[in-house]
Amino acid sequence: MVYFIQSHFNLRTLLSYGLTLILVALFAVYVLFQARFLIAGPTITLTPGDQNPQKTRLIYLEGTAANIVRIALNGRQIYTDKTGYFKEALVLENGYTIATLSAEDRYGRTYRVEREFVFYLDDEAALAN
Repeated sequence: MVYFIQSHFNLRTLLSYGLTLILVALFAVYVLFQARFLIAGPTITLTPGDQNPQKTRLIYLEGTAANIVRIALNGRQIYTDKTGYFKEALVLENGYTIATLSAEDRYGRTYRVEREFVFYLDDEAALAN
């Protein structure tokens, strides 16, 4: 019985099984590491803008988007540069406006960011018009 155990489980066999197991584990970790962006889905990061209420009608929404194939501002497609940076003008209506940025990745997953704005004319500008 002892001879059977020694003959089938010698040091060389144990090392080859152990090395194979370690290589398979490292390969799995590498594949998961490379797939992290596919797993994460689309992201949008807006740079902080002016605080509400807004005193100018024209504002710019800017930021970065990652892992996307499409991005839209209020349903209208916008474009990014190679690094994912975008800057889009938005004309505010009188009162309350919601800007919605939506991004989609190649698997159909979507991510939305909403930002609220309040625009008002000060009393002197309103009287001049």
